[in-house]
Amino acid sequence: MAQSPEEQALIARFSKTYGKLTGSEAMLDIERQVCGCDYGCTSWTTRDETTDIIKMLGLGAGTAFLEIGSGAGWPGLYLAKISGADTTLIDLPFEGLLAAKRRAETDGQTETCHIAQADAAALPFKDGGFDAIYHSDVLCCLIEKQAVLGECRRVIGDGGKMVFSVILITPGLSDADYKLAAPGGPVFIETTVPYPTMLDRAGWNIIEHADQTAAYHDTFAKMFDLEKANAEELEKVHGRDETAQLFTRRQATLDALEKSFLRREFYSVVPAG
Repeated sequence: MAQSPEEQALIARFSKTYGKLTGSEAMLDIERQVCGCDYGCTSWTTRDETTDIIKMLGLGAGTAFLEIGSGAGWPGLYLAKISGADTTLIDLPFEGLLAAKRRAETDGQTETCHIAQADAAALPFKDGGFDAIYHSDVLCCLIEKQAVLGECRRVIGDGGKMVFSVILITPGLSDADYKLAAPGGPVFIETTVPYPTMLDRAGWNIIEHADQTAAYHDTFAKMFDLEKANAEELEKVHGRDETAQLFTRRQATLDALEKSFLRREFYSVVPAG
């Protein structure tokens, strides 16, 4: 599926970011302190959350597991390592996929982990081929949200399950508050259709829906504090101008979170019917 110029720019930005994150020990150390991992991640999934994810998805040896928007391999490679699931990771930013491939080789996971460049809105997999799907804060970075949910439904087996988190603008804001919220979220956070409605249209039933905003706020604030404390290291990695832009975006997100303009929600869903 062809990407818009805005999508292409986002893919290029993420690809550049993965190269920088995985090549900087300072950035990896911040990641260890915040998320408990050192993959060069851009997901807000923490190591504590992965235990619940494994249980909810029923991951284990013989499980066909798909992670969408896998980035540099967190948490998909870790979930595969702990559970023994037969895992497929997909994303579009090439540098992230290369980093995931290197990590899989380092951790001895090449036999059970398959890494491919693919568009989540047009998955190159057969119908019903997966038992479990996970994606972390991915839909808010995509325009074709409905198409992605539909493709996930197509490739999941009848007894399968999908778990995901997503960042969204708090419903019911005034126009003025909405204008403050949107710049604090991911590039394609805006949607006119609520996620429960999109899931229903795509053929999913919700079995659990939870608010993770408080935990996201704490994780985000800790990350931002550590980044500011290591500003000189960030400037070495990103450059002065890009670091300043990063801090501006971070502050906008933190302001929106503290005003309850943004939310992070969690869904566990199964095929309808």
